[in-house]
Amino acid sequence: MSVKKLDNISACVFDAYGTLFDFNSAVDRFSSDMEGKADKLNEIWRAKQLQYTWLHSLMGTYTDFWTLTNNALDFALETVELNKIGLSKKLMAAYCELKPYPEVITTLNQIKESGIKIAILSNGEPNMLDSAVKSAGLENLIDKTLSVDSIGIYKPHPSVYKYAVENLDCDSEKISFQSSNSWDAVGAAHFGFKVVWCNRSKQKIERLPASPDIIISDLSKLPEIIGAI
Repeated sequence: MSVKKLDNISACVFDAYGTLFDFNSAVDRFSSDMEGKADKLNEIWRAKQLQYTWLHSLMGTYTDFWTLTNNALDFALETVELNKIGLSKKLMAAYCELKPYPEVITTLNQIKESGIKIAILSNGEPNMLDSAVKSAGLENLIDKTLSVDSIGIYKPHPSVYKYAVENLDCDSEKISFQSSNSWDAVGAAHFGFKVVWCNRSKQKIERLPASPDIIISDLSKLPEIIGAI
């Protein structure tokens, strides 16, 4: 079966959490301590984390992603009634050492060898991102790690995607943007990026005023899609 391709790609920009890094791996690491509540905790933590980014953006009260993630975790732990001493601290530390998805290193190596620039564009706070990149062994594969912390507003605000264009010195139509988050993929497409939605969780298409160019289930076919191999 032929693979749909994107032409004239000069830079490949990735979302971090859920796209390169498996955010489920933090909870999975300590699931035995969670009295059968790991899945529910993980679901609430992630949902509340994203809600807080959107709400703070709308209210004009930017707060860094580390703080939001910690606040979301506290909310989730209280909701599922898990009060074990030290669990919150262990989970936050684990969030800085998330596992990469199985295909990530091979995919990035193939793109790197082609000469296409590789960047991360993330809501993550810079220290969180640096720790995750190093823990996953990606530091020699990523050319730039860009955080919204530098501009003080979260995705999917257009200024976030503009920030990537400015830092990569590359026209938006020559950037392939990858995210597992449907709302992020839509935001990037609306801005003007060519977008590959890595639909890991088999979500439905969003009813929003833009859509990704290509949908894949993981990143393994991305090098072929962008002409890296």
